[in-house]
Amino acid sequence: MNGLYILLILLAYFGLLLLVARMTSRRTDNDTFFRGNRQSPWQLVAFGMIGASLSGVTFVSVPGMVTRIDMTYLQMCMGFFFGYLVIAHLLLPLYYRLNLTSIYTYLGKRLGRHSYRTGASFFLLSKLLGASLRLYLVCLILQHFIFDAYGIPFVVTAAGTVVLIWLYTHRCGIRTIVWTDTFQTLCLLLTLILMLFSVASLLQMDLGDLWRAVITDEHSRIFVFDDWVSKQNFFKQFFSGVFVTIVMTGLDQDMMQKNLTCRNLKEAQKNMYCYGLSFLPVNFLFLSLGILLLLAATQLHLPVPARGDDLLPMFAAGGYLGYGVLVCFTIGILAAAFSSADSALTALTTSVCIDLLDIERMETAKAERRRKQVHLLLSIIFVGCILVFKAVDSPSIIDTLYTLTSYTYGPLLGLFAFGLFTRLRPRDRMVPFIAIASPVICYLTDLVVSLYTNYSFGYELLMVNGLLTFAGLALSSIYTKNTNLSWK
Repeated sequence: MNGLYILLILLAYFGLLLLVARMTSRRTDNDTFFRGNRQSPWQLVAFGMIGASLSGVTFVSVPGMVTRIDMTYLQMCMGFFFGYLVIAHLLLPLYYRLNLTSIYTYLGKRLGRHSYRTGASFFLLSKLLGASLRLYLVCLILQHFIFDAYGIPFVVTAAGTVVLIWLYTHRCGIRTIVWTDTFQTLCLLLTLILMLFSVASLLQMDLGDLWRAVITDEHSRIFVFDDWVSKQNFFKQFFSGVFVTIVMTGLDQDMMQKNLTCRNLKEAQKNMYCYGLSFLPVNFLFLSLGILLLLAATQLHLPVPARGDDLLPMFAAGGYLGYGVLVCFTIGILAAAFSSADSALTALTTSVCIDLLDIERMETAKAERRRKQVHLLLSIIFVGCILVFKAVDSPSIIDTLYTLTSYTYGPLLGLFAFGLFTRLRPRDRMVPFIAIASPVICYLTDLVVSLYTNYSFGYELLMVNGLLTFAGLALSSIYTKNTNLSWK
């Protein structure tokens, strides 16, 4: 199958997204764009959020992780569920009680205007980098599969991909995203199942054989209790999973904006339970696919790629699993990429408009015009970030993503924890300096510890970063009795 057929698949898939966008774009306004008029069925939101969270990074990187760290990523996935429980019973009640559009408005009400702007700014930085990194991976695969053969430069591929996303999100935002994410999650999960069956056919195994092959393989190791220095130590991975979930979902405007489109708190909590329970089995299937691909590589005498991220694309693009899998792989990559990038673009637009430009105070026509301008500008910035990641070319996208999270979401974790669990109020003007100093100290600490000891920091840097921010806020605080917006 040549690049032309894959290009036709891309256009057909995009046509379906445009159709969904057109059907959901009637009678739209800024409330529709930002909150979906709070009319989204929770079942739809929960299912769609699976695809938005998995993204193209999970689709490509997780199967390849077994080549380096076996199935130990599941330790982190176990922590994810407990993080979702914290969000459902601590953060969601607060957001619904305050009737928030942007969750960072809470920081302004509780800690002050500088804290509010600081929290929103760190979200913008985190989400812009994270979403661009995810989309970069997909652009790279599309470039390899299709556009290299036609001599089209990577910058055109990146710009064209972002333009497609802009086209179906610029009118009605989050209401469209809820429906397109559902469609894209369905495509992603069907693709995963079809690829598993294709590998089984290649290995001539039935379901029982597949199960035995996975659990008896040398890469099936899940738990690491005996090595405290290793980044894969269970306690490091588990608690990192809890806190990564809290910051990347509960303190993330992108993910919370979808939850806040549910009709009420109870439905939003149901959404969080179902969504949280899905993570472990889905990631287990992705890791199992990685083990089966390694078995297939041995059977076919194929060299295992040095980069884990290249394992699945090697089989799909090489035709070893049949052209049908290449079609499914292309659709799965598109579904995973678009479901995370489109919602990220919408959330970034919401945060800039509400948190930085305060468009809720503007006249309706002016506010809508400003929102469209911001949406377009952020799309252009997306392209620039993708080109930067192309120049850096990290060997493992998912590791890079979680490392960025540790540095950029840490101050957000500290700010929200301080607001929720204390009755102190920091000196508001000092908050931006504290939030910047914390990740810098974390980075320097990581360098020093790695240089002089055998210990290697992993994703637990997120917790250290949040703790440093919390401590800095505490040192700058004065006691305040009259606040009813803390968790207590």
